[in-house]
Amino acid sequence: MTTTPSAPTTHPATAHDAPSGGEFVAVLHAAMRAVRREADAQLGDDAVAPGQLRLLRMLDRAGGVQRPSVLAETLGVSPRSVTSKVDAAERDGYVVRHPDPSDRRATLVELTDRGRAVLARVGDLRASGAGGLLERLDPAEQRELVRLLRRVAGTADGPVTHP
Repeated sequence: MTTTPSAPTTHPATAHDAPSGGEFVAVLHAAMRAVRREADAQLGDDAVAPGQLRLLRMLDRAGGVQRPSVLAETLGVSPRSVTSKVDAAERDGYVVRHPDPSDRRATLVELTDRGRAVLARVGDLRASGAGGLLERLDPAEQRELVRLLRRVAGTADGPVTHP
């Protein structure tokens, strides 16, 4: 009596088989750390601290000028924390402070051309680094990964903006 091999049995994924939310977050963070490492390695001494980069991006999205109190609120940090980030960014030439013409008691923080340039450079290097990491996957896997991440992010049909 001859038997034919049967096809492997597949079982629908169960909640027990699915990755946990914690694992999902850990993998996303690990992927982003890998992208940042790639960019920072190319930036060398010009690497920008993550908190400072968030400040510069926030200023850029605000049109390049903002009060420190608004930056603190938007970034979800204390005014003291924003002051230290602005101090460091000013030392690096990424921002300048000047009086608010509408309120002499207030100060405005303005993104400089150097700050805009470093944002562009970091963005380009991160995109390049991410592209290098994606090369570990074949083109179909790359498309599927991006499709699934868009679905998870709720941006399947629209543009994705940087936080």
